[in-house]
Amino acid sequence: MMHRNLGLAALLSLSSMALVGCEQAEKSAQQLAQQLKEQAVETAKQAIDDTHKAAEQALSEATGGLISPKEEPEKDAETSESSTKTL
Repeated sequence: MMHRNLGLAALLSLSSMALVGCEQAEKSAQQLAQQLKEQAVETAKQAIDDTHKAAEQALSEATGGLISPKEEPEKDAETSESSTKTL
């Protein structure tokens, strides 16, 4: 009977350690997924900015400078964001 109790205690201990290990793995996976998401968002933002700058440059060159890129696109973006927030 004593061996059975020790075996049961060992089994419970191993099960507890396995659950803790699974929880840690899940937490690490969630953190990694969040980091990858943030990196993807930043990469997408940079790609959009680069494309916008290239389009403005091409437009300026195509029109002979009659239409030139805006000097403060960030200010316009902030204004646009604040106007959509008020709606």
